[in-house]
Amino acid sequence: MRYVRFVKGAVTVVVATAACHALMSAGFAWARDRADQSGDSMFSSAFEFLLTTAASWALMPVLLWVGMRMTGEAGNTVLVAVGGLVWLGLSGYFIDDIDRAGGHIPILALAAYLLLGTGLAGAAPGRRT
Repeated sequence: MRYVRFVKGAVTVVVATAACHALMSAGFAWARDRADQSGDSMFSSAFEFLLTTAASWALMPVLLWVGMRMTGEAGNTVLVAVGGLVWLGLSGYFIDDIDRAGGHIPILALAAYLLLGTGLAGAAPGRRT
């Protein structure tokens, strides 16, 4: 077992999670501002909301893959696939919490995601490149 891979995985998952969470927070604030500007009519900020959500869901697997590749690790398919799907479920479940002004995903849920991602990254039979 290579413990350095666990550390690389933890750093990658933390950075990817912070980036995607910040993207969602900023994007949802943008959507709220657009809704206020348009008089809060029905579906006035649906495009911004959907774009932000889709961008976060698409960005997470990319960031996980790029982060592990930048640290010199290969064989990250399980981390990228499962990490991306779990992020989709986690951020989708807590989307109302993120959508509030100043809201965020609960810390325990983020910690569980970090532990899962670290375990997936470290347990993979990856190889150094």
